Amino acid sequence: MKKVDYIIVGLGIAGICLSEQLTKRGKTFVVVDNGTEGSTANSGGVFNPTVLKRFTAAWNAAAFFPVAENFYSELSEKLQQKIISQTPVLRIFKSVEEQNNWSVASDKRELQDFLSSEFLKNTNPSIDAPFGFGKVLGTAQIHTNILLSSYRNYLKDEEVCLSEDFQYEAIQQKENEVVYKNISAKKIIFAEGSKVVDNPFFLKQAIIGNKGEYVIIKAPDLKLEALLKGSMYVIPIGNDEYKVGATYSRDDYSLNPTKIAKEEILSKVKSFINCSFEVIGQTAGVRPTTKDHRPLLGVLDENPNLVFFNGLGSRGFLMAPLLAEILFNHLEDKVPIPREMHIQRMVL
Repeated sequence: MKKVDYIIVGLGIAGICLSEQLTKRGKTFVVVDNGTEGSTANSGGVFNPTVLKRFTAAWNAAAFFPVAENFYSELSEKLQQKIISQTPVLRIFKSVEEQNNWSVASDKRELQDFLSSEFLKNTNPSIDAPFGFGKVLGTAQIHTNILLSSYRNYLKDEEVCLSEDFQYEAIQQKENEVVYKNISAKKIIFAEGSKVVDNPFFLKQAIIGNKGEYVIIKAPDLKLEALLKGSMYVIPIGNDEYKVGATYSRDDYSLNPTKIAKEEILSKVKSFINCSFEVIGQTAGVRPTTKDHRPLLGVLDENPNLVFFNGLGSRGFLMAPLLAEILFNHLEDKVPIPREMHIQRMVL
């Protein structure tokens, strides 16, 4: 029987942050993941501390931002891979009124570090932006494919990654431990993203599927180096290729790209991109969101050895590093999880 401190189920951004937290604190663990691409792999990888639709700071951004920025920089050094690029987001202004609203927002204390008060003129003939851009500070692009593949290889080299489907029926719960097949641990931490709906120990009503789709285009004339935000994000991914999206579809857990989403994305991107482009691909993923837009951390009373780390929604890259630390401090040092983050709040 192999003994570890923790078993982690899932290797998206939540599982990676947990693994790093445990490693730093000298805890032993095994990760179980079948390698199927989830919402982390299919996301745009945009690291943005603001809500650009309303010119507001993302929830708890002042706390999440510095921890996340440091986390990805350290992880890049550890893996010797370029995981994060400090890339600005340019928000297209649709009117003078939006410019005025941006100016007001940039003067607010909670947004001064994130919204530049300077307006940028549009000099790119391939972009329709007569009112120019607002520049978001502290933004970055996470290279998700590099992150996932390099971290999985790292765990395999450390011989702590089991590439298989997790079998819930193989769990044996005991008073002070939980056994999975031939592995004994203090607790199992489920970091499964939207796949958690198949977990028999989870509250099904706690997660809402939010399907997001992207279209991949090739546009040699676009010449875009920043992350562009109009009615859709346009994200440079190299070789004159861009990831454009994303859509939002509630209560849909399928990973199949749809024609409806493709048409929506192309219609919107053509409203602010003037140059010709070729569609070369389409991806889909399901974000694990909650009704109150807050994460789900901790255990449910009936299964104290089974832990959940979920509900990160569309801002997982920003929130996961600090949330992993909060969860670890709770599990090891009994530090209370804030009620707005605790999964037990979902119990009716």
